[in-house]
Amino acid sequence: MSQNRPVYLKLRDQIAAAIIEGSYAEGEMLPSVRALASEQGANPLTVAKAYQQFQNDGLVEVQRGVGMYVVEGAAERLREREREVFLREEWPEIRSRMKRLGLSPGQLLEKAE
Repeated sequence: MSQNRPVYLKLRDQIAAAIIEGSYAEGEMLPSVRALASEQGANPLTVAKAYQQFQNDGLVEVQRGVGMYVVEGAAERLREREREVFLREEWPEIRSRMKRLGLSPGQLLEKAE
């Protein structure tokens, strides 16, 4: 499924993960469109489209002539959104697979330790 996703959405997910993990901290400037495009081997227009989505969502702000900055609270807002998507889209599939395989949450926790 993720193989069929547009590149700008994959980039958006990578940037979101970096914000959540603190690689791009709140108040910190994001890499320029050209720098990120070069780093990722992507078209600058694709990176710009991913960045535009963050700007539209109010997660970054632009300082003309300077760059884009991660706004205060962006990491928590992204984390909450990712939780909602996981619970709505991914968890039901995981739960169904666990049931098919006869796995309990306890067994998974045992393996995780």
